[in-house]
Amino acid sequence: MEVTTWILATVVILVIYLWLQRPDPRLPPSPVRPLPLVGHLFSMARDTRPQYAEWRKRVGDIYSLYMGNTLLVVLNGYDVIKEALVKKADVFSDRPPLFVDAATGLPEKGVIFASGKLWKEQRSVCLSILRAFGMGKNVLSERIQEEVDCYCDFLAGLKGKSTDIGVFTNISTSNVICSILLGRRFDYDDKTFQDLIHKMTQLISEQETVSIINFMPWLKIFPGDIFKAKTLRISNMAIIGMLSKVLDEKKRTVGESTDVYNLIDAYIVERNKKIQAGISTTLNDQNLLKIMNDLFGAGTETTSTTIRWCILYILNNPSVQDKVYDEIKENVGTDRTVTIQDKSHLTYLNAVIMETQRLASIIPMSVPHIVSEKVTLRGYTLPKGTWILPNLDSVLHDKAIWGEDAMSFRPERFIDNDGKLKNPEQFIPFSIGRRVCLGESMAKSELFLFLSNMFQRFQFLPSNPNCIPPPAHKNGIVITPQPYEVRIMERK
Repeated sequence: MEVTTWILATVVILVIYLWLQRPDPRLPPSPVRPLPLVGHLFSMARDTRPQYAEWRKRVGDIYSLYMGNTLLVVLNGYDVIKEALVKKADVFSDRPPLFVDAATGLPEKGVIFASGKLWKEQRSVCLSILRAFGMGKNVLSERIQEEVDCYCDFLAGLKGKSTDIGVFTNISTSNVICSILLGRRFDYDDKTFQDLIHKMTQLISEQETVSIINFMPWLKIFPGDIFKAKTLRISNMAIIGMLSKVLDEKKRTVGESTDVYNLIDAYIVERNKKIQAGISTTLNDQNLLKIMNDLFGAGTETTSTTIRWCILYILNNPSVQDKVYDEIKENVGTDRTVTIQDKSHLTYLNAVIMETQRLASIIPMSVPHIVSEKVTLRGYTLPKGTWILPNLDSVLHDKAIWGEDAMSFRPERFIDNDGKLKNPEQFIPFSIGRRVCLGESMAKSELFLFLSNMFQRFQFLPSNPNCIPPPAHKNGIVITPQPYEVRIMERK
């Protein structure tokens, strides 16, 4: 009798579980059945990029994943992503709470992870400052050019020695952020600056491991540090502490002056104007500190990584490097450095940069969004609080857009029959919609000035001509190339 009761209870529990696990027809389908409590967490591959592509083939452009009890909807294809992030931006523009943000001690502040009115004001002010720097004062291009000259001198000092340029490229692109934020750069051997860069790089590498805590927050108190939560928190707080000291040293009374040449001063000027006018504002030291952190983290790694991908691609496609150099030689010459004014005359180089961004797709899942209220998308009803992952790979690698050779490096796809540069609307390496990358314009200027001057002055060769490093990637929040060495030969 006891055995029968036990079997009966087991059957009842199983039936209830299967009934509760029935797919909700109002939600996008799931590619595989979720498990109780953990959902699809154990179904995720180490490298999710091919997995997401396979699941798209299996169930369509929109599908549901359950991370623990959190509903996460993956969007694939340009049309779907545009419909959500552009046409329905009012509902799809907020950010979910993320552990990496909370670990800074300044959650939901600044620009990247903030939402609502606070985010709108911070973004608006930062954009207006960056645009002003990039226009009349031309501060952006001048600061970038200064750093490019220092970086190229460093590369020349290697004298053709085989090296991995990753660390110093990181340092150099970080110096651009320093110049914009503080109005000054740091020497490459500055210990405090090196420490900041090291912690930033470490932070990026730790984020993938810690992402599970977004969905199972109790894991952060698990004994030991299996999921790197404690390590990430320590790194985050150390970076915030270092930036806070920089901010304290940098702050000064700027009054109503508009003659400022760094973002910190310009932000303080704007805050003072609003306070004096009696306008309620979210501009304050906490948000400014978080913006500094946002710009360092996002502005350093992404630009540096794109430069490294570009060099790796041309090692595998040497004729591309020859064409770039010939174009620079013909349109600029070799007697002066390339400047931002030369950009419109270097069509092929621009195409090379765009093709690098497209093929590398360094932030394939963008940054998560969250649905701020119940919404319908392509016939499915997404409840408030649904996490949204825009799969940029599904656009940047789409054969329907780029052709059957979409996974090949071919800059010519961005040049039309008249020899002019094409910029298809599906080219969205900085994402799309209201949350498009704040530093897009600055990143484009950096990439052009760094790479144009590098290709003008140097020839990049594989360390071993018989063993060219393949364009293989490392998994992470930012998709970086596997470490490789290159010989950098100064042209005569």
